[in-house]
Amino acid sequence: MHVYPVVPSAVSSIPEEGEVPGGGSLMVAVRLADLVSPAGRPLGEGDRSALAVGGTARIRTGEPVVFCKIVAVAPAQVRRGGVVQAKGSPLHHATLGPLEGWLGEKAGPGVIDGIAERAVLRPEFVKGERERLLAAAFMIRVLVLMTLMPEARISDVVAALAGDLALVPWSRRWAAASERALGDWRNALGPEPLEELQDIVLRASWQEHEDRDWRAVIIGRARPLKAGSLDGTLIRVPDTPANRKAFGSVGTGDDSSPFPQLRALPLNMPHGPAGTDKAAAEQKLLDTAMEQYPRLFAPDRIWIMDRLYHGAARIARLIARTHVLIRLKSDIPLKRAGAILTDGSYLAEISGDGVTVIVRVIEYWVTVGGQEVPEMFCLVTDLMDIEEYPAAGLAALYKWRWDGSETALREAKASLDGAGPSAGPMLRSGSPDLIRQELAAWAAATEMTRGVARAAAAAAAPAREGRRAGLPVQAREISHARARRVVTAAIRAGIASYTALTRELGKHRTVVDRNRHRVRKAKCASTFPRAGRADTATRIAPAVITLANTPA
Repeated sequence: MHVYPVVPSAVSSIPEEGEVPGGGSLMVAVRLADLVSPAGRPLGEGDRSALAVGGTARIRTGEPVVFCKIVAVAPAQVRRGGVVQAKGSPLHHATLGPLEGWLGEKAGPGVIDGIAERAVLRPEFVKGERERLLAAAFMIRVLVLMTLMPEARISDVVAALAGDLALVPWSRRWAAASERALGDWRNALGPEPLEELQDIVLRASWQEHEDRDWRAVIIGRARPLKAGSLDGTLIRVPDTPANRKAFGSVGTGDDSSPFPQLRALPLNMPHGPAGTDKAAAEQKLLDTAMEQYPRLFAPDRIWIMDRLYHGAARIARLIARTHVLIRLKSDIPLKRAGAILTDGSYLAEISGDGVTVIVRVIEYWVTVGGQEVPEMFCLVTDLMDIEEYPAAGLAALYKWRWDGSETALREAKASLDGAGPSAGPMLRSGSPDLIRQELAAWAAATEMTRGVARAAAAAAAPAREGRRAGLPVQAREISHARARRVVTAAIRAGIASYTALTRELGKHRTVVDRNRHRVRKAKCASTFPRAGRADTATRIAPAVITLANTPA
């Protein structure tokens, strides 16, 4: 038998049970004349037996050759009459392919299997210890993949995860479980295993950013600060009595919205009821994030926030741990506490809830292509050193809030069903516990997909021409939509190694820093024709910041 690699790969030892040589990247070439049925039947008769190689003669040009993809390595079960089958089932071999490749590299091997071993199944949903068509580790993988396939039924997700493994003649016949059985297993798992996976994935991602800050948005030289962005988001959930009671809805006080909604803060995914008051709901989530994830609010970070007013007491708690750059609404009173500084900023007091905070205020105007943006920007920060953190630099930094929050949220929500306005529920779960489970799976899947995109950026060669010629490839140059499609295709095909995948993904770049501006901000794809719409006109021009009557 002659083995021909599809991509350069070395197999230096016999693989362990369940391991696919080369991570699923090898193709086996066998002469058609050498393939025989061990059961003694003509080729093609359906007896659930694998074919065997009857000889190993050298392949010659012009001979008919069968090319076979290696799907699994498993112990043989030889039946009467020579029928050859595989012990086990797809449950023991299916993986999330490149997603687990990234996770194994960053957090160690066997993360999902370890979580499954520690999981305590709820006995009222899954009884007994006998393994049937599903298992805990397989079900965790199904839930993660489910969030990347929003239009697929969960049974179709099972089929996609099994892929070609379903074609292997297993010693015990295997078929995708029913929708009801899958629902029972979802309830049996509960949200805790997926939330544990989410925490592991986000910690690994955070460490990767600590080792190499992919966003490359840094202000300050002697005391550089890495910029991050905070913003909440609404997610519609199915209209069931349990969901409506737990989450409520936004808008009218009588909870008459078509769908219940939850509000999430995709920082480390604290979430809660939508609430009729956006400010109060998001402030509560921010308090939860500060309490549960204190490492995120570090002294070497500056967090950019939009016009949602967080209150003087909360701002004081934030600046005791980290640094902030917050845009204020026009109705927030500021009491000036000094003269105009040389960079055009000034000090002022913000008061509320018995707390007074001294902040530095940066006010500026923006013009695009000679047209003035019809509003003034007012930012407050705790950074007082005008030499290290000049006002013009902080004003320029604020534009990254859109990339850090709005663009990132739009990418993540693209894998949710009906993410456009009033298009229906985005999640599919009918109870609060399963909503928690699905949210955690979504966060883990999104961040692992972004991890694969970062790996593609790291492996990509710099552009040879253009504005970014010779510069390192940034992660945001790799399309998140393309990365998601490539990942799901690789999982279906059973490709476990992501080396070749990231190499190919890195060849396709999106154009960044195009200085594109739209008159009307749209957070989701438009469903109406763009031609002839003045309110969606796009201009390509650099934004000019004017601070203290001086263009920066």
